[in-house]
Amino acid sequence: MRGPHNIIRLVRTLATMERTGAIGQVLAAMDAPPRLRAVARVLGWPFKWLGLKGDPALPPTTRALTALGPAYIKFGQILSTRPDIVGEELAEQLKYLQDKLPPFPVETAKRMVEDELGISVPAEFSEFSEPVAAASIAQVHRARLADTGEEVAVKVLRPGIERAFRKDIDAFWFAAQAIELISPASRRLRPKDVIAHFEGVVMGELDLRLEAAAAAEFAANTEGDAGFRVPKPVWALSSRNVMTLGWAEGIALADNAALDAAGHDRVALGARVLELFLSHALRDGYFHADMHQGNLKVGADGAIIAYDFGIMGRLDDYTRRVYAEILFGFIRKDYRRVAEVHFEAGYVPADRDIDEFARALRVVGEPIFGMEASRISMARLLAYLFEVTERFGMQTRTELILLQRTMVVVEGVARGLDPHINIWQVARPVVEGYIKTNIGPRALLRDLVQTAQVLGRFGPKLPALVEAQLVRQSRPEAEPKRPLHPALWMLAGGALVGAGVVLGALV
Repeated sequence: MRGPHNIIRLVRTLATMERTGAIGQVLAAMDAPPRLRAVARVLGWPFKWLGLKGDPALPPTTRALTALGPAYIKFGQILSTRPDIVGEELAEQLKYLQDKLPPFPVETAKRMVEDELGISVPAEFSEFSEPVAAASIAQVHRARLADTGEEVAVKVLRPGIERAFRKDIDAFWFAAQAIELISPASRRLRPKDVIAHFEGVVMGELDLRLEAAAAAEFAANTEGDAGFRVPKPVWALSSRNVMTLGWAEGIALADNAALDAAGHDRVALGARVLELFLSHALRDGYFHADMHQGNLKVGADGAIIAYDFGIMGRLDDYTRRVYAEILFGFIRKDYRRVAEVHFEAGYVPADRDIDEFARALRVVGEPIFGMEASRISMARLLAYLFEVTERFGMQTRTELILLQRTMVVVEGVARGLDPHINIWQVARPVVEGYIKTNIGPRALLRDLVQTAQVLGRFGPKLPALVEAQLVRQSRPEAEPKRPLHPALWMLAGGALVGAGVVLGALV
């Protein structure tokens, strides 16, 4: 419950942050208002002796989050992908939290697998290793199926993790509300929005069935993508707390020395990571939203292998088209068209000046395109773009925020492989290909056919709906007449138009 009892937890948190030296680093990195910094230090200092010591070998913030436990570690993992919030230096330090945490005993994991799946581990697995990776929510074991000999990865949730997370998330909510109350200026950092996003991510990751479903859908969507692989789930050995996937053997994408030693072309890999992300977002509307180096490997054949599907992003058809047109408009420096797309999509209120908005967009784009190729940043463009649209009254779009966050991460991965990558040069063919296929006369015809199909499914209901309205219209004058609902006229008219389009296409 989000009540005052959380104060004790928050005092321990502040004390630990103060004792490890993390509080000053975090508040400075997030450019927190002076009043908030002062309150945090004043509240934390008297209780410093109550704080957890942590591992002195780690940097201050990583040390504090690791000592505080799983929910704080997970929060740090998410912030490690947000250099736009915490800065490049702190984001780099927090990457330690991705998969290098202390594991729980393998015997505990085996017992959980047996209890959860109702099996005998020795009977189902001829091999079951010590943990090969441990994160805040779960750890992974390398195993081999006894009946087929296939190598698999068995992911097991940490014992008692859901209860621990719920307690800490309640404390986070209380802290976010307190921060906004103490320092109204901090609202620009949107602490409650950050916690809401964090809660949504964590609750989804605590049910491994959802991750298995995400892996299966992503594997099906990308099956034809050259140079890309997704391990498929073994459903018979997966449940809420245990998930079994095909084993992904390869070199970590962060290990440039190993990639070079194996003869992989890092320039090509950097371009492919970006191309794949854009292709998945635009073509499929379903993308891996946690594509940091810790979740990507390179196979012996040079293929990029993705895993850990706890955070996935989804875009509907219309949002994909809007996103593509915005990117394409910037690529062509057609700022007027970018402005029109924002107004057409309803992202910017109609009472704002479109020409003024286009000028503001030019201020965003021109400095970036004047940079040397290695400094051009699509992520920076998106960040500036959202700043401009916020000034013009654009409402926050959750799906676009997730897309922007992932773009920041993917761009960082690509630049880690090739510091001189030209982001726009790589993105252009992907965006142009999507535009040609999905915007224009051919796409319009396809949309009309799909509309006719939808109307066709509701066709049997149309006569009854229209008749019911007409009967109501013909009732005695004592009952006020209501005009036929516009939606019914549109539905009926749409059915006729759709039918005409389909017949025209067939002829």
